[in-house]
Amino acid sequence: MACSIVQFCYFQDLQAARDFLFPHLREETPSGAVRRDPSKSTSWEDDGWGAWEETEPQEPEEEGNTCKAQKTSWLQDCVLSLSPTNDLMVIAREQKAVFLVPKWKYSDKGKEEMQFAAGWSGSLNVEEGECVTSALCIPLASQKRSSTGRPDWTCIVVGFTSGYVRFYTENGVLLLAQLLNEDSVLQLKCRTYEIPRHPGVTEQNEELSILYPAAIVTIDGFSLFQSLRACRNQVAKAAASGNENIQPPPLAYKKWGLQDIDTIIDHASIGIMTLSPFDQMKTASNVGGFNAAIKNSPPAMSQYITVGSNPFTGFFYALEGSTQPLLSHVALAVASKLTSALFNAASGWLGWKSKHEEEVVPKQKPKVEPAAPLAVRFGLPDSRRHGESICLSPCNTLAAVTDDFGRVILLDVARGIAIRMWKGYRDAQIGWMQIVEDLHERVPEKADFSPFGNTQGPSRVAQFLVIYAPRRGILEVWGTQQGPRVGAFNVGKHCRLLYPGYKIMGLNNVTSQSWQPQTYQICLVDPVSGSVKTVNVPFHLALSDKKCERAKDMHLVKKLATLLKTKPPNLDLVETEIKGLLLDIKYPATKKQALESILASERLPFSCLRNITQTLMDTLKNQELESVDEGLLQFCANKLKLLHLYESVSQLNSLDFHSDTPFSDNDLAVLLRLDEKELHKLQALLEKYKQEKSRTTTVRFSDDKDGVLPVKTFLEYLEYEKDAINIKKMSEEEYVALGSFFFWKCLHGESSTEDMCRTLEAAGLSPQLLLALLLSVWLSKEKDILDKPQSVCCLHTMLSLLSKMRVAIDETWDSQSVSPWWQQMRTACVQSENNGAALLSAHVGHSVAAQISNSLTEKKFSQTVLGADSEALTDSWEALSLDTEYWKLLLKQLEDCLILQTLLHSRANTPTSKVSSLQAEPLPRLSVKKLLEGGKGGIADSVAKWIFKQDFSPEVLKLANKDRDAENPDEPKEGINRGLYEVPEVEMNLGTIPDLLHSAYRQFPCSLELDVLYAHCCWEYVVQWNKDPEEARFFVRSIEHLKHILNAHVQNGIALMMWNTFLVKRFSAATYLMDKTFLSHEQRSIQTHFGPQLLSPVGKSPKDRLCRRDVGMSDTAMTSFLGSCLDLLQTLMEADVSRDEMQAPVLDTEDAWLAVEGPISIVELAFEQKHIHYPLVEHHSVLCSILFAIMRFSLKTVKPLSLFDSKGKNAFFKDLTSIQLLPSGEMDPNFISVRQQFLLKVISAAVQAQHSVMKDRESSEEAPTTPFGRDQDWPVLAVDLAHHLQVSEDVVRRHYVGELYNYGVDHLGEEAILQVHDKEVLASQLLVLTGQRLAHALLRTQTKEGMELLARLPPTLCTWLKAMNPQDLQNTEVPIATTAKLVHKVIELLPENHGQYSLALHLIEAVEAISSPSS
Repeated sequence: MACSIVQFCYFQDLQAARDFLFPHLREETPSGAVRRDPSKSTSWEDDGWGAWEETEPQEPEEEGNTCKAQKTSWLQDCVLSLSPTNDLMVIAREQKAVFLVPKWKYSDKGKEEMQFAAGWSGSLNVEEGECVTSALCIPLASQKRSSTGRPDWTCIVVGFTSGYVRFYTENGVLLLAQLLNEDSVLQLKCRTYEIPRHPGVTEQNEELSILYPAAIVTIDGFSLFQSLRACRNQVAKAAASGNENIQPPPLAYKKWGLQDIDTIIDHASIGIMTLSPFDQMKTASNVGGFNAAIKNSPPAMSQYITVGSNPFTGFFYALEGSTQPLLSHVALAVASKLTSALFNAASGWLGWKSKHEEEVVPKQKPKVEPAAPLAVRFGLPDSRRHGESICLSPCNTLAAVTDDFGRVILLDVARGIAIRMWKGYRDAQIGWMQIVEDLHERVPEKADFSPFGNTQGPSRVAQFLVIYAPRRGILEVWGTQQGPRVGAFNVGKHCRLLYPGYKIMGLNNVTSQSWQPQTYQICLVDPVSGSVKTVNVPFHLALSDKKCERAKDMHLVKKLATLLKTKPPNLDLVETEIKGLLLDIKYPATKKQALESILASERLPFSCLRNITQTLMDTLKNQELESVDEGLLQFCANKLKLLHLYESVSQLNSLDFHSDTPFSDNDLAVLLRLDEKELHKLQALLEKYKQEKSRTTTVRFSDDKDGVLPVKTFLEYLEYEKDAINIKKMSEEEYVALGSFFFWKCLHGESSTEDMCRTLEAAGLSPQLLLALLLSVWLSKEKDILDKPQSVCCLHTMLSLLSKMRVAIDETWDSQSVSPWWQQMRTACVQSENNGAALLSAHVGHSVAAQISNSLTEKKFSQTVLGADSEALTDSWEALSLDTEYWKLLLKQLEDCLILQTLLHSRANTPTSKVSSLQAEPLPRLSVKKLLEGGKGGIADSVAKWIFKQDFSPEVLKLANKDRDAENPDEPKEGINRGLYEVPEVEMNLGTIPDLLHSAYRQFPCSLELDVLYAHCCWEYVVQWNKDPEEARFFVRSIEHLKHILNAHVQNGIALMMWNTFLVKRFSAATYLMDKTFLSHEQRSIQTHFGPQLLSPVGKSPKDRLCRRDVGMSDTAMTSFLGSCLDLLQTLMEADVSRDEMQAPVLDTEDAWLAVEGPISIVELAFEQKHIHYPLVEHHSVLCSILFAIMRFSLKTVKPLSLFDSKGKNAFFKDLTSIQLLPSGEMDPNFISVRQQFLLKVISAAVQAQHSVMKDRESSEEAPTTPFGRDQDWPVLAVDLAHHLQVSEDVVRRHYVGELYNYGVDHLGEEAILQVHDKEVLASQLLVLTGQRLAHALLRTQTKEGMELLARLPPTLCTWLKAMNPQDLQNTEVPIATTAKLVHKVIELLPENHGQYSLALHLIEAVEAISSPSS
C-alpha cells in the first residue's frame, strides 16, 4: 500500500461562487448577457446570492492579462476554511462570503457522490470599508444524550480589518460580535480537546486564539462554547416568541501585548507546558542572573510562537496566574444582510435594528481593554528572512514555518531550534497528518509471547508533513523528523491546501471517546476540476529502517504489478515467478492485496490463477495454526471455490450436447397447458409483435460471446460468504452476462440442464438467485427467444428443476397463500419491458406452478381418499390456489401490454414531410409496472404520445373505432381505408395500423374510450407545442382533437385547463405587445432613423424580433397561435352551452387494471374544473378575433385595447370562471366610431385577400394554402364582432357588398345584397361605383367613339361622370354587360321618388349606348 490522493467531494457550481466573489471575472457573451451553464443548478440565485449588481468597473485593455490569470488562480486570493467534519466550507473575499454545504447527489455517470452546494451567500461587513481577513469553521459538540460527542452545528468565526471578530451560524445568522482590539485581525486559530497519549503529557484546554499586529488574544474554549450555545438559543427563542431577553454568559479571554518584535504575520498557540527541573534552572539563570530564585515546583506557562521579522521566529511564554482573565459582555448582533423571517421576528429583541436605522444613529464602539505586556524570550534571529506562516503538528512537538526565501523550516517547539530545512518551496502551503498504526497489520511472530493480554503492544503514531508547492503544482508527503519523501503528486498550480488543525469543540475526556467522527486532516481544493481531495498515508511508510518487512513487501508488490503488466513469453516461468513473489510476502494484508491483483489480471489464463491460489492455500495449511491469518485463509478458500465453480460451468458449456427430441405445436400446447385456439392466438400476437418491433429496432449484430465470461469478470461478480455464493451489486448488463454464462447454452439446448442445476446448487447458489439470473437472461434476449420457440421447452425444464431445489418452495406453503417463489417470477415479468419474452415466461411459470400445485394436491388427496382415481386429477382439472389467480391476472395484463406495445412499435408509411425534432424522440418502452404506476390515464397517455409521433388526425382514431361487420369482415376494412383517403390529411399508407388500433380499443374499452383518447391527444399536442411554439401545427392539431371530444364536460375542462396552463400568459403578452409596439408610427420612426439597415443580420424584421422576445415565437407562428386561441374560446363557449344538456361520463377501468395507482388523469382533472363565466369568455373571444384580424391582414395604426373602455380592459386575462364587471349599456360614440372603422378595414382586407387568392387560383389552377391553417369566414366574423361591439351590422354588410363590387366580384355581391336591410343607402353607394366604372370606360380610353358617345349624353350625366374618380376602383376590367346588370340592380333598389333615380335612368341609357356598338 502506497501513499495515495483520493477525491471525496465535488463542487456543484464553483464558477458561480467565483462570479459572485469576483464580479469582474464573470464571462460574458457578445450580447452582454452573463453566460451560464444550463446544466448547472440555477437555484443559487434564488437562495440569495447577494448583490450581483455590485460589479466593479474594469479596464479591458490594462487589466486583460491580470483578469485572465485571476480566472485560474482566483482561489489564492480568497479566505478559505473547511470544517474538519467536512460539513461546511467558507470562501470569502473582501466583504462577500459563500457558505457551502455538502449534499449527496447523483453524478452524470449515475453514481452517488457528495457535492458542495451553496447554502448561503452575501456580504458580511457591518462597518463601512471593513474586509474579511481570516475565517474558521468550528463544529460544536451536541449536548443531547442520543448524540453525545457528535457535531450538533457548525459556527463560522470571521475576523475583519476593523478588529471585529464575528460569529455566524451555517445560515449566515450573526450570533455575536466582539471588538477585542482596534487593529486588523491577522489570523484565527483554534485548539480543541485531545486525549493525552501518555500520562506525562499535559492536558490542553480548548481555546480560540486571535492574532493582531501587536497583540494576541486567547478566548477560553469552554466560555466560548457556552456563549455560542446561549446566543444560538436566544436567536431560536426570539424567532419563536420575539420577547426573550436572556443575557448570554460573558467571554473569558486573555490579551497579551507582544513586545520586542518588529512585524508578526502568523502565530501558533502551543498551550500549557511545564519545564523540567534542568530547563527551569537554565531559564531562571538566563532571565534572573546568578542570584535568581528557584521555585520548588516548575511553573506552568502558555507558549506562543510567532513568525515575521526581527526576530524571524519569536518564542513567548506567559506564566499561568500572572494576569486575571478579562470578562467581556457579549455584544449581540445589531445588523445582518439577511432579511429572513427569523430577523423579522427578533427585530425588537435586545435592541436589534435595521441597517437603515443603524446608519442614522451613531454607534459607540465598545470599550477595548488594554493588553498585558509580554516580551519575547528568545527567537531565531535572521534579519533578512521574513516568516510567512507557521503550522503546528498535531502532537504539539513540531512546527513547520515557511519564509520568503522559499524555504520550509522544521522547528522543535520544546527546544526552540530548527532541526530540518527544505529548499525550493516558494509560496508553499503546509499541513500535517498524524497516522495511527493498525495493530492487525503487524506481522505475527511465533516467539513473541507476552505475559500481558495484548501481545502486540500499544498502537504507534507517526507524523507526516504535507507540502504543497503551487509554483511547481506538486504535493509532497515527508516523514518527520528526518524521514524521506514518501509520496508526491502532480495536482495543478491553482489549488489550496487546507489544514484545520482542530476537531470538534466542546468535548472532554469522556465524550470524546463515545464517537469518532469522520474527519479529514488534509484537504486539497482544486478549482480547475472542481473537486476536494485528501491524502491517504499508510503508517508503514514511517518505518524507514532497512529491515522493515513492510517495505520489503511493498517492493515485492510493485515487482508483481510490473510482472502482471508485461506480456508473458512463457506462462510456466511467469507462474513460477508469481508464486515465489507471493510466498515471499510476509504481511497477511499485503499478501491478500497481491492475490487480489493476480486474480484481477486479464493476461493470466484460468489454469495459472487456479494453480497460484491453490499453492498459496496449501502453504497456509502447512503452517502452524497460531501463525496463520484466518482472514487470508478464508479468502483463499473462497476464491478457490469460485474458481472450481467457473471450471465446472465452463466444462458443461463446452460439451457437445444436443437434444434430438422433436418439437411441435401440439407439444408446446401441452407444455403450456393451452388448447389449440389459445396457442394460435398467442402465436399470432407474438408474430405481430415481432414484426412491428423489427421495424423500429436498430440492426443488432450476432453476438458470439453469449455464454462466455472471462474468469476475471466472474470473480468480480461473485463473492463467497458463510458457505453461500452471493452476487455483488452490479448493473443490469453485468447481471445478464453472468446469467448467460450459466444458462444461455441450456436455453438453446446445447448444454445439459440437469447437470448445470446440480452443479450450481452444489456450489452454494440459492434457487432464488438462480431464478433471478435465469429470468434476466430470458427477458433480455427477447429477439433470440422469439426466433427459436424450442427455447420455451428448455425454460420449462430449467424452471421445473429450480422449483424442486431445497428452500425454493416452502414445504409448508398453503394453496391459499402467495408463494414467494412464484411472486419473485411474477415481479420480474411485471417489471420487464420486453413484453414478448415476459408473456412467454409467464405462461411457462403458470404451467410449472400448476403442475407443482396439482402434484401437491394429488398427494394430499391420495393420502385422504384411498383408492380414488388420482390419475384423472391432473388431466381433468387444475388445483385452485391463490397463486393461480395471480398468474391468470398477470397473463391478461401482459397480453394487454403486448398489444399496446405492438401498436406503439407500428409506423405509417407517410410521405416525406417535415418532422419536428420533438416527434423524432423515441417512445419509452412499456411494462406492466409502468402501466400500473401511470395512473388511470397512463394507457391513453402512451397512445397519445404515439399518435403525436405519427401525427395522425382525429379522423384516423374515429374511423378505426368503427365496429366490424360480422357478416362481411372485409367490407369494413375497405370502408376504413376509403374513409381515410377521403380526409386530405390522411393521404398515407396506414398498413396494419387500423387493425392494431382496433385491437387496442377492444383490449382497453374503458381506458381508450374515444373521448378519453381525444383528451389525452389534445393535451399531448399542446404540451409539445409549448416546448417549441414555432411548431404552430401542433397547436392546430390539438384544437382538432379538442373539437372531436363529444362529451361537453370533458371538452369544457380540457379547454379551460389548456387556457390556464399554456395560453393565457402568451395571449396577454401578445396583446400588450401589439398594443404598444405594433404601431406604424414606430415602424416609420425606425425606418426614418435606420433606413434600409432595418433588417438584422439574419434577415428578420424588428416586428419578428419583438414577437420572439415578448411572446416567445415568430410573427407567423403568433398569427396561427391567435387563430387557434379563437377556435379554443369558441369551443369553450359551445361546450358550456352543451354541458347542461348531458351527464358527465363515468370513468371505468378494465378489470385487469383495477390496481392502477399514480397521478390523476387528465380527464379526471377536467371534471374538477369549475363552470366558466360565459360573458367573460365571449369578451376574450372578441379580443382574440381583433388580434387575429390585425395579425392576419397586417393592419396598421390599430391599437387593440383602444377599442375597449376601462371596464373591458380590466376584465381581460382574469380567471375565466370568475365574475367580472363587463361593459354594459350604451357605449361612447367615439368608441363606436373607432370600432366601425376597424371592422370596415377588416372587411376590406378580407375581400382583398380573397380577390388575390382567386386571381392566383385562376393563374395557377392549384388550391391555395394559407400559412395559418383553415382560414376564418371573415365577413361573417366581422358581422358577429359588430354585434358585440355595438356597431351597426348593416353598415358592415353594406361595406362588404361595396368591396365585392369594387373588386369586380359582382356575382358574390348580388348574393351578399340579400343580407342588407337598408337597400336604399346601398343603392346610392353602388350608384357611385357604377359611375366610376363608366367614367373609366369613357374618359380614360379617349377613343373617337367614346367622345362621340359622351357628346350625346345629357349634360347633367356628363358633369357627374367627370366628377367621378375611377382610381378608387380595385378592378377596372369589368365587362360593360356586368356593369349594365349592376345599373339595373340599382334601379330595382332605388325608389322612384329618390333624388338619384333619374340619374340612374340616364345611366341605363348610357350603358346601353356603350354596349350597342360592340354588339
